[in-house]
Amino acid sequence: MIKRAFFSAYDEFVMFEELPAGEGFADIVYLPKRDSMMPVLVIELKWNKSARGAIMQIQEKHYPKPFENYGGDILLVGINYDKDAPAGKRKHTCVIEKA
Repeated sequence: MIKRAFFSAYDEFVMFEELPAGEGFADIVYLPKRDSMMPVLVIELKWNKSARGAIMQIQEKHYPKPFENYGGDILLVGINYDKDAPAGKRKHTCVIEKA
């Protein structure tokens, strides 16, 4: 779904997967194109953990650091998928915070 979202925002962003950032690798980063007013999106994906934990990892490993001079907003996005939940009860959770 994340890649499909990129296709709908192709005119606004460039997408990177496993981008070296801070003290590790951000799962996905959407960088706005030069003429875009969109925020940088730093996305961390988790399975059977928590969306809040994904946000904490982004913060602890300083993934937004390379984008501090961007001049616009930076949004941190943590997404978790409960893959071991019984069929019909699996769900995604998401937390979004401004850096």
